[in-house]
Amino acid sequence: MANIKVNFAGLEYENPVIVAAGPPSKDAETCVRAVENGAAGVVTKTISSVAAEIPKPCMHDFKGKHFLNTELWSEESPEHWVENEYARCKAANEPLIIGLGYVEADIRKLIPMIDKFADAYEISSHYVGRDLTPMLSTLRAAKELSEKPVFMKVSPGIENLSEVARELEANGADGLVAINSVGPCLSIDIETGKPHMGSKNGYGWMSGAAIKPIAMRVVYELSSAVEIPVFAVGGISKGEDVIEFIMAGATAVQVCTQAIIEGPKAFGRIVRETEKWLDDHGYDSLDDIRGIAGRHLNKRTAPNYVTTPPSVSKEKCIGCGICADLCPYHAIHINENKLAVIDADKCFGCGVCVSKCPKDAMTISR
Repeated sequence: MANIKVNFAGLEYENPVIVAAGPPSKDAETCVRAVENGAAGVVTKTISSVAAEIPKPCMHDFKGKHFLNTELWSEESPEHWVENEYARCKAANEPLIIGLGYVEADIRKLIPMIDKFADAYEISSHYVGRDLTPMLSTLRAAKELSEKPVFMKVSPGIENLSEVARELEANGADGLVAINSVGPCLSIDIETGKPHMGSKNGYGWMSGAAIKPIAMRVVYELSSAVEIPVFAVGGISKGEDVIEFIMAGATAVQVCTQAIIEGPKAFGRIVRETEKWLDDHGYDSLDDIRGIAGRHLNKRTAPNYVTTPPSVSKEKCIGCGICADLCPYHAIHINENKLAVIDADKCFGCGVCVSKCPKDAMTISR
């Protein structure tokens, strides 16, 4: 059985799946339930100097394809968390990362109140733009006020990711977390003509499966630029997603949206699927696959412009015709033996047929 333990900046976890800051960690009860259901630890819902007022409806699931929310930071005050939640969160006996935001003044108020509860901090600054000063100010304040590890959460719209990552590392960040949700976004209920979200302009923020490729690119760039570890967040719904993020360079992952739409049992399921994938593929630990995508990408000196038609497995192909119907280059037909045949002269090598084959009967050179 593969070893799936991870060490994230000195925090020891039994598996790589922890609870991201959000509704699944909104109070002690949800944190404890997540750990009981298989999460290795939690990031408590981000608090700020005052409680948030959250527009409602604040969450909508689009059949697991994506998810919109108007969630902000915690709807409870920092005083409430100190008096009622953090000690009970610690009762789960797992590393407790406390989520904080958003500017230096908040950090200077909050850390003296809560440092005795924290094993580490995750700081959101919602930085987007070229001026790093606000982000670095929150980081420096946290490092000044606490000896606990500080992890900086990176928004997807940041430019010059590698430069930002190196600046954060140079200023004492012990780890990075990527990404926050993506937006703003708008979705309309066509039965009523009203937006799904209760915000003034109807806007929300996207999470869930749709943002995974964005998160993957950010995690890859960050982990390639620094030595400190990276938590991957965004679109993780199954064990294969964990594997993909580890291959991109992440040390561990955080899960939020899937636990909202499935409940806390999502954590244990994802852990089991991750372990099974490693066992099925003959790997002894997560270390065996961590960062291997980068090693392949580093070998590329230029884009590949060579057209290579996919190969078809006679054993797997069932002649369903899906590939022939969708091929935009009319390069595929189903022969009398119910086997997909590719016309190499017409094939563009786009690869869409490979991705749509229900039996994984096609492969293409990458």
